Amino acid sequence: MLPRDLKPEDFRLYPPVARRLVVENITAIRRLPLSFLPNLLREIIEYDYKFPAERTAITKELAKLGADSDAEVEDLLREFSKIRLSPQLESFDWVNSPGQFVERLSDHLWTTHQLDEFRIAATKYGDHLTALVDAEPLPIPRLGVSVVGRDVGSFDGPLFRKLRPHGTFFNRINPENGLNLLLEAVAARARRHPIPYAHWYIDGGEPANHDSILTGISYAALEPIRAALIAKIHTEIERPGMGPEALRSIMAQLRPSTLGMAGDDEIMQRFQLKLLTEASGTQIFSTTYAQWAAREALKRAQPLTLLVRFAPRQRQKAMNELLTVKPEQPELDELGSLIDADMSAYYNWLNQQRLPGAEKSCFLAWFEGHPSVLAIGPSIPRGTESGTEADLEKLLNWLV
Repeated sequence: MLPRDLKPEDFRLYPPVARRLVVENITAIRRLPLSFLPNLLREIIEYDYKFPAERTAITKELAKLGADSDAEVEDLLREFSKIRLSPQLESFDWVNSPGQFVERLSDHLWTTHQLDEFRIAATKYGDHLTALVDAEPLPIPRLGVSVVGRDVGSFDGPLFRKLRPHGTFFNRINPENGLNLLLEAVAARARRHPIPYAHWYIDGGEPANHDSILTGISYAALEPIRAALIAKIHTEIERPGMGPEALRSIMAQLRPSTLGMAGDDEIMQRFQLKLLTEASGTQIFSTTYAQWAAREALKRAQPLTLLVRFAPRQRQKAMNELLTVKPEQPELDELGSLIDADMSAYYNWLNQQRLPGAEKSCFLAWFEGHPSVLAIGPSIPRGTESGTEADLEKLLNWLV
C-alpha cells in the first residue's frame, strides 16, 4: 500500500486522539511520499502520550502540509520522492509499525548508498518547517539550574570551565540551605505559572522534599523498574543469536506495565520508559540518567523551569558485570561523578539555548554544599569572576 491509498480505517489500531488527528488530516497525509511519511507517523502514533509542546508542533506541521498546494508539497518533498525503496519496504506494515519501518529504511539507505540524498532532503524539510513555525511568546524567561557534586567534600580543580565564558563565576555564595532555596524558587515559579509539564525537578539520586506542583522524576524512584529492565536485558542477551539490533527491537516493544510501572500519568510513564530503553547507560549510571532526562525534557517538553540535581554514580566496571542484577550496594565514585556532572551542566545549558527565547533565558550551576556558583543571564556579565557575598535566593533574584 502507498500513501495515496490510505483510508481512515487503516488507522483503527492507533490510540484515540492520534487516530482522530490522522483522519482529520488524511487528505494531506495521502500526498506525502513513502520515504517521508513513516517518520511523521512515528510521531503521530505516540501523540496521545506526548507533551503539549510536542502536540503543538505536530498539529502545526500537519496544518502547514494541508494548507500547501499540491505543487508546493511536491516541490518541498521532491528529494524524498527520489529515494528508491525496495519492494520489501513498500510491502511492510508502515502504518502500524512506522518506527520499525524507519529502522529498516536506515539500513536500506546505507546499503543502497542513499544516506546523503536522504540527509539533504531531511535538512531542506527541517529548515523549511522551522522557518514557518513561529514560536509563541513565553510567559517568563526560561530558567535552568544544575546542581553538581553531591557528597563531595572538596575539589581543587576548576569547575564550570565550559560555562565561564558565558557568565559570571561567584566564589563566595552562602551554600547554607541552598538546595531548599532553589527548590522553593522553582516551585514558586510553577505556582505563578501553573502550566502542565512546564516546571521540572530531576534528581539523579534520592529526591529532596519538594512541592508536588513540580514535574518530578528521580533515578532512585525507578530502582525497581531499572532492576526489572536489567533482568530483561540479561535474559535476552543470553539467548543464542541475540544481537544489538534484535535487542533494540525488543526494548522498543516494551510498555510501562511490562516493567511494573503504575500511576495515572501515562505521558510521564512513557517518557521514563523511553529514558531507560532508548538511551545508553541510563539504566546503570545515575549521572547519565540525569543528563539524558534533562536533554529529553528540554527537547520534548520545552519547560520554563528545569532543576537537575546530579548524584554519585557507581564506578565503571565491565558491562556484563554492570548488567547483572545484584542485591549489594554498588561502590560509588563521587569525584568522577562531579566531573561527569560538570560537563552535563554545560550540555544542559547548550540544550536550553536551542529552545525559543534563548536570548532571555537564565542558567545557574552550583557545586552543592560549596560557595561556587556559575550564573548566566542577560543581566550577568560574561567571562568574569565575583567575590560578592550573597545566598542562592538573592543570586536567583539578580538572575531572573
